[in-house]
Amino acid sequence: MAALKTPAEIDQMRAAGRFVAAVLTSLREVAEVGMTLRDLDTHAHAMIDQAGAHSVYLGYHPSFGAMPYPGVLCSSVNDAALHGLPSDQVLADGDVLSIDFAAEVDGWVADSALTFQLGTPDPEAQRLIAVTDEALAAGIAQARPGNRMGDISAAIGEIGRAAGFGINTDFGGHGVGRSMHEEPHVPNVGRRGTGLKLRPGLVIAIEPWFMAGGDGYTVDPDGWTIRTADGANAAHAEHTVAITLDGPVVLTARE
Repeated sequence: MAALKTPAEIDQMRAAGRFVAAVLTSLREVAEVGMTLRDLDTHAHAMIDQAGAHSVYLGYHPSFGAMPYPGVLCSSVNDAALHGLPSDQVLADGDVLSIDFAAEVDGWVADSALTFQLGTPDPEAQRLIAVTDEALAAGIAQARPGNRMGDISAAIGEIGRAAGFGINTDFGGHGVGRSMHEEPHVPNVGRRGTGLKLRPGLVIAIEPWFMAGGDGYTVDPDGWTIRTADGANAAHAEHTVAITLDGPVVLTARE
């Protein structure tokens, strides 16, 4: 398990959280039909440079990636659920776009994601996005001292399953702090009253991702892009959350 953060360290993490939130807010405002995923990546990169922040994605090369990560955003469209690469793909009317962004500010990392639809809204896509956001809120509400990790996971999974959505547990949330991926793992399915006991000072990224079809997924030859196995749309939502004596504090809250 990652080291617990002191209240002073959590305060220091707020700057990274505010920056990540500001970038995602800006991306949602500028994204439009006809733009490319690379356009969005360039926009975020410019904001990183202007702020003197540091991308924790660019050049990141875990064992599963066929190459070091080539951008500062994960931008995933429609059936691409996670880890979509920046590219010349042009955004079209009705596309479901998930943007995942993490950055380091003054030695601390924050991580967040959102999903929205471009152009003409589709009721089923809107329901998928809304339920994913609802599950994130439910998971955050359980991030309190004395609860257990299973309480967070169960809150997320129960909402996703009740809506009829696919959930895969190979990828989920994680600890965050001095680096992007720390212990513990935060699954999106679980049993209440089980798992790690939550303590003040634990900072985690809670991130449900649901699929409009089944639970299965495939990975593109790039080793990064995760797609739904049946071609259904996917949605992803994430916040960096500090567990405190007063309850959960969302460090990446957007205005």
